[in-house]
Amino acid sequence: MVLPLKAEHASQTEDFESTAKIVKFAVVPKKHEESDQSPKEELMSFEAAMLPHLDAAHNLARWLLRNEQDAQDVVQEAYLRAFRSFSGFHGTNGRAWLLTIVRNTSYTLLKKSHAIDLTTTFDETIHATGHESVSPATLLEHSEDAQLIKEAMDGLPAEFREILTLRHQEGLSYKEIADIAQIPSGTVMSRLARARAKLKECLEARIGKEK
Repeated sequence: MVLPLKAEHASQTEDFESTAKIVKFAVVPKKHEESDQSPKEELMSFEAAMLPHLDAAHNLARWLLRNEQDAQDVVQEAYLRAFRSFSGFHGTNGRAWLLTIVRNTSYTLLKKSHAIDLTTTFDETIHATGHESVSPATLLEHSEDAQLIKEAMDGLPAEFREILTLRHQEGLSYKEIADIAQIPSGTVMSRLARARAKLKECLEARIGKEK
């Protein structure tokens, strides 16, 4: 199993870094019958499969929680959970598997803090069409004002922040998003259209205020 360590044990940790993010783990050997691998081999396998997705994990947690410290805490907890469950992971899409854990861990924290905002009164029949041409590059990736994008994104419901992040920042397929969010693929497309439209609406409102 994996346990977080206090600062005084830092020399015994593995530091998983991505920009300013650090996730620390200590490996506590499992009972022999629980794994055919040594603790070191198990950790190395886990690192090889899951560490490449640390940035994606942090990005999703940060957009969902809108708080850097909470995002770091959730990423660490998600990696601990992933390590504990790693022996049962036999798939090929490690990123989607990990992001599912990050998502579930994030929503657990949101529910505990009563900060969850999953629902919206945004009318899908009005906004589900006519906005597919909205460029994700314009909205999310190449904005001249990153702070403006952040403020607009922060004002969206969690389900919209989530799907915009997964699709336009992480580049996941509709199927991968459906698996992570545990919704049908058709709902992914509908929700994405609504999220794009709402983001555009929020951006236009903010830009109008600044003129």
